[in-house]
Amino acid sequence: MHRIIATLFTAVLITPLLFTAAQAARIENRVAVFSGIDKITGITHTFDVYIDETVKFGQLEITPKICYSRPVTEEPKTTTFVIVDEITLDRRIRRIFTGWMFAESPGLNAIEHPVNDIWLVACKQTSDVPPPPSN
Repeated sequence: MHRIIATLFTAVLITPLLFTAAQAARIENRVAVFSGIDKITGITHTFDVYIDETVKFGQLEITPKICYSRPVTEEPKTTTFVIVDEITLDRRIRRIFTGWMFAESPGLNAIEHPVNDIWLVACKQTSDVPPPPSN
């Protein structure tokens, strides 16, 4: 009898922990989706960038290092760790941002530049854009 009670008690304690761990699961994606605005033309562009690929947008070079999302059954939380460099007029590269961007809070760590702004839109596994060549 004590063994049955102990087993039930253990199950009651462990089940919520397993459920919480499953809820906290994050998906590691291969592609980060950014939007950017060219303030001179007023045109907004959306573009895909593979993890560890560097893409130029205006004077900015964007390199996402990781892009996490959650399953569709969870509350959205899409984040990327990204490095953004600016190519200056004298062709020097100046680091202007290293950190996390949050798709659900685009104003919190979006890149605000005098000419080009960028922000994270989503993370995904595949893209219509071919991946960069492997070295």
